[in-house]
Amino acid sequence: MPLKKMFIDGQWVEATSGQTRTILNPYNQETIATAAEGDQTDAKQAIAAARRAFDQGDWPNTPATERASHVRKIAELIERDKQELAELESLDTGKTVEESLVDMDDIAGVFHYYAEIGDKDGGEMIDSPIPNSVSKVVREPVGVCGQITPWNYPLLQASWKLAPALVTGNTLVMKPSEITPLTTVKVFELIEEAGFPAGVANLVLGAGNTVGAELSNNTDVDLISFTGGIETGKKIMQAASINVKKLALELGGKNPNVVFADADFETAVDQAMNAVFFHAGQICSAGTRLIIEESIHDKFVAALTERVQNIKLGSGFEETTQMGPLISAEHLAKVEHYVETGKQEGAKVVVGGKRPEAPELQNGFFYLPTIFTDCTSDMKVVQDEGFGPVITVETFQTEDEAIKLANDSIYGLAGGVWTNDIVKAERCVAKMRMGTVWINEFNLYFPHAPWGGFKQSGIGRELGKPGLEEYTETKHIFHNLDPKPINWF
Repeated sequence: MPLKKMFIDGQWVEATSGQTRTILNPYNQETIATAAEGDQTDAKQAIAAARRAFDQGDWPNTPATERASHVRKIAELIERDKQELAELESLDTGKTVEESLVDMDDIAGVFHYYAEIGDKDGGEMIDSPIPNSVSKVVREPVGVCGQITPWNYPLLQASWKLAPALVTGNTLVMKPSEITPLTTVKVFELIEEAGFPAGVANLVLGAGNTVGAELSNNTDVDLISFTGGIETGKKIMQAASINVKKLALELGGKNPNVVFADADFETAVDQAMNAVFFHAGQICSAGTRLIIEESIHDKFVAALTERVQNIKLGSGFEETTQMGPLISAEHLAKVEHYVETGKQEGAKVVVGGKRPEAPELQNGFFYLPTIFTDCTSDMKVVQDEGFGPVITVETFQTEDEAIKLANDSIYGLAGGVWTNDIVKAERCVAKMRMGTVWINEFNLYFPHAPWGGFKQSGIGRELGKPGLEEYTETKHIFHNLDPKPINWF
């Protein structure tokens, strides 16, 4: 089994220490790869390579059209290798191949989108206060970017960071999750194939407390983009203050899905399931807080329970599988603890709430789709991000109460509203404190719409034009064409 290596300064290298990490299939705990296990030494080498490539190389000053052409090439290579990438992603994360194939289309779309808009902003002229002068505003690359991606959507989250950083002329060091590095390694092979100069894009494998910490603390890094947990995000913010790095942080959510009695019932039930059970609920935007108008609560929960009981668990490589395993034994234990906490708080398990008993699932990190009712907003199970296949159900009687419940969270990433009353829908979303709010939809995203959160869900935005602007600095250039003495002194 070939070793998965790191990519530093245009070369594939092993860890300086010689250490490696075993990568497991979450479906059956079989070894699927061995990866280099980098540390601070490797991170420093990658940062130094990115610094040289930015300060001494040609990439930042390469014409924007040429940079866009390189980024477009990555998209084309992803489309060429779509099946291989999807199977690697499913092997690494446990999600279904069908879902991973959709992800690959989205990922290629991100690179295509930024290749399309990356060469369109040539700056703007602004009015000057004096005659015979030129005043203009331009955007320039930030510099060396540290990029830290999570385990749940390894390549999708990487694409959201790689494409805008590269097309704007930055250099970068990426650290994927140490437990799901396979598709990120593959996309760096495609970056090499696309012909990027050495040192522009670097990949270091390893743990957050070594490689991630070095990226956060190193003063040669100008920006950190991180997607992951809130506590790690806070540590990165503290470390970044050393040299006042720019920050883009997406720190998860506890996302409300508000259903009014006048919503299309069958569609709302179906989408309530889709909102949570894709990738076993391991989605930062999962609609895990189901907030239902009281008059339809019993009917809605009954319909939801019937369908949840029929979800087919299994290998992501089986066509009949609808939901795969959780990512690791550690994460399975966290979800189990989360559910037990909910039980102790008085929430009622309607379905699920345990590991499956099927013999063929015993070697994997599986947890049954779970519904909690009798929930109140003061419960930890309602407030904490469980990151598993668990729905909590709350009820409301009035529109104001629904909005109050939806906003009752330290998070503010996303939310949804289901109603056939257009005016009511617009009233609700205007008051919901989240970065994305869907009306009669959930978990839909696309490259040209910005993504990010309010409150403790993070700062900054990915995707869309704001996602491009995160990787640029704004510079004002003033040129006096007819300078004269002021004679002030």
